Amino acid sequence: MAAMKLLLSQARRQALTKPFSSPFPQIHRLFSSSPSSDPNESPKKLEPVSYAAKPSEPSSPEDLSRLTREEIRYTKDSPSLTPVSYAQRVAPLPEDRVVNEEDRERTPEEMEMEKKRIDSENRARRRFLRATAVEEDTSSLPLPTLLKPELKHGKKPIFDLMEAIREIKGNAKAKFDETLEAHVRLGIEKGRSELIVRGTLALPHSVKKDVRVAFFAEGSDAEDAKAAGADVVGGLELIEEILKSGKIDFDRCLATPKMMPRVYKISRILNNHGLMPNPKQGSVTKDVMKAVKDAKAGHTKFRMDKTSILHVPLGKMSFPEDALKENVGAFMNALLLAKPAGLKKTSKYAGYVNAFHLCSTMGKGYPVSIQSLSRAADHYTKLQLK
Repeated sequence: MAAMKLLLSQARRQALTKPFSSPFPQIHRLFSSSPSSDPNESPKKLEPVSYAAKPSEPSSPEDLSRLTREEIRYTKDSPSLTPVSYAQRVAPLPEDRVVNEEDRERTPEEMEMEKKRIDSENRARRRFLRATAVEEDTSSLPLPTLLKPELKHGKKPIFDLMEAIREIKGNAKAKFDETLEAHVRLGIEKGRSELIVRGTLALPHSVKKDVRVAFFAEGSDAEDAKAAGADVVGGLELIEEILKSGKIDFDRCLATPKMMPRVYKISRILNNHGLMPNPKQGSVTKDVMKAVKDAKAGHTKFRMDKTSILHVPLGKMSFPEDALKENVGAFMNALLLAKPAGLKKTSKYAGYVNAFHLCSTMGKGYPVSIQSLSRAADHYTKLQLK
């Protein structure tokens, strides 16, 4: 073991003192820088490389302009952008505002002079207008009239029935004979078909018209209808004739309860003309004589629309005021008779009639008080009992 260590140390010492000899001299010559050199020859030393000297600093702008782009990179004072500084923006204060001559605060003496100047100009203008004005003829001026005060919040005053009729007749200025119309807003909920309001009434004063009346009856009822003045009277044969032709040549249609099952065959034709007999409207009745006479007198129909409002004509503007009042009373009496039984209110009008307006065909509406309408209905009932 000691001999081995000695041998290794001598070999290491020999390797450090002698030059390197490659075991493969052919390969060493291929990769060496000088192929003709001996492997045992020491390598050549590297020669120093010289670079261009750094240019001197330019002393003037002319020298700087002669430098190339590469040379100017090494200069210290190369041209560069000079930063621009702007003044800081500050909101102006009231005392910084420039006051013009017109905006400055005036003294009391200057204000007084300005007032005198304006007064003098106004006096001169008035004198000029008086001198050039034409004297007006005051004899043709209308007399002063009293104006009714307007209520606040847009609420219209409620009129008495007679007062509303006088106002409507006074403001009816159309070229034709206008109609007195009643518009009633009922207190019935929309969509309540069982509470619908409809009916007929015979106005005490109306325009006489030639009304053709048809009566569906047989036997003695048919004879009574002809005696009362019905224009068209018939039974099953009249129904078949209307069913084949589809034509209607009468204005009112009446029937007895016995004939109603047969009349239903032509219900679609009659409904298209609004002539289908209805027990609630009094067109289906056993009292043949009275029904024909009322129909000949010109009964007026009324029916509540989808918005719970009634629209009914009640006469012409050419009628006297008392005649129009009686027509309104007759309508209110018929309206009370057509009141649905399902309404819970016990009073006549409470919860039934919410608003009542009268107007002419081309005029504005006037709200009428319920108290005056109730008195008109009671007066009409008394006249009927006499």
